[in-house]
Amino acid sequence: MSNSDYKISVEVIPAYIEEQSHPDQGHYVFSYTVTIVNDGDIPAKLLTRHWIITDSMGDTQEVKGDGVVGEQPYLKPGEGFQYTSGTMMKTPVGSMTGSYQMLADDGIEFDAQIPEFYLVVPKTLH
Repeated sequence: MSNSDYKISVEVIPAYIEEQSHPDQGHYVFSYTVTIVNDGDIPAKLLTRHWIITDSMGDTQEVKGDGVVGEQPYLKPGEGFQYTSGTMMKTPVGSMTGSYQMLADDGIEFDAQIPEFYLVVPKTLH
């Protein structure tokens, strides 16, 4: 088996949800749309997720749980899965990163890394 057998690509597009946010109360809401694609050679199921959310004051939240949005998608080679979720922060700028724990059909468990992305209220950074 080679590492190319287990290759999951993850792309994330974040967005600020102004209508649910209350900046005067330190309440900033963001959504993020995640696209997960099995670029490997072996089908795999997403078992769990592990997110690390860091705000601009350095406060970190860790989120662990089964699946994503109540599902544990099973991805054959070339297949993808997309979902949208959200988070709340106390600052207008922050970042998220993490990993999905995957189980390949051959019984091998591996992590699919989620590249770090930034949550930024528009017009906050110049």
